[in-house]
Amino acid sequence: MAQFDVHRNPGKHRDDIPYVVLVQSSLYDNYRRRVVVPLVRKSVLGKIANPRFNPSFRIENITVVLHPLEIVSVPREAFGERVTSLRNEGSRIIDALDDLLTRAWE
Repeated sequence: MAQFDVHRNPGKHRDDIPYVVLVQSSLYDNYRRRVVVPLVRKSVLGKIANPRFNPSFRIENITVVLHPLEIVSVPREAFGERVTSLRNEGSRIIDALDDLLTRAWE
């Protein structure tokens, strides 16, 4: 398992969320759990208000959208099959996570 690997979602919401992308740094590979962000079918979400926060990707002819607000950790054994890697899109994923975690004052 490597950062930005995309795995099938074997969970009950797999129709709407066919994949998850691993975002956790390899610094924490010794832990049993991995931090992932769901890749939701664009058709489920409709119009994307902020493409920097919700970048789109095409995986197996399905357009999916990164959904950082649904970030979660899952045990390694719960991962589905590895489908591809978004390593070449890593900066877009990190930008979205930076937006999620940035300090903002009103």
